Amino acid sequence: MRAMQQKTTVAHKSHVEQSWYVTSAEGQILGRFATRIAMVLMGKHQPGYTPHVDTGDFVVVTNCEKIQLTGKKAETRQYDYYTYYTGGHKYVSHAKMMDKRPEQIIIEAVRRMLPKSKLGRKMLSKLKVYRGSDHPHAAQMPQELELSRV
Repeated sequence: MRAMQQKTTVAHKSHVEQSWYVTSAEGQILGRFATRIAMVLMGKHQPGYTPHVDTGDFVVVTNCEKIQLTGKKAETRQYDYYTYYTGGHKYVSHAKMMDKRPEQIIIEAVRRMLPKSKLGRKMLSKLKVYRGSDHPHAAQMPQELELSRV
């Protein structure tokens, strides 16, 4: 009896075709929304996923100012950064961040779910976040992303 031959396909960066998706953050919960976006950016939603190759797609997020948090996180969450001066560790509340830079809230949540490497930084560059429902990527003809299916 002959053994069945099994083949494993490994993606190569010259053969990967990346598509564009658009989704709205209106009424979405931040953590669950960020995990689904991270899966698309890494390419885990496709059968040809390869960990060391960027097989993910581009994601355009609109209405970032309408993202929601559950529980008391909106009052207690703080975002920190460092100014590279002595004593330059600063904190910003969630409410202040929503007023000034709501795009950064989604970018930070997704960044922390991606690999911490050059490949992860390249994946994060494929995330485009905008206030309001307009975005400048209409020429790429993005498809609507069904986050429940990811």
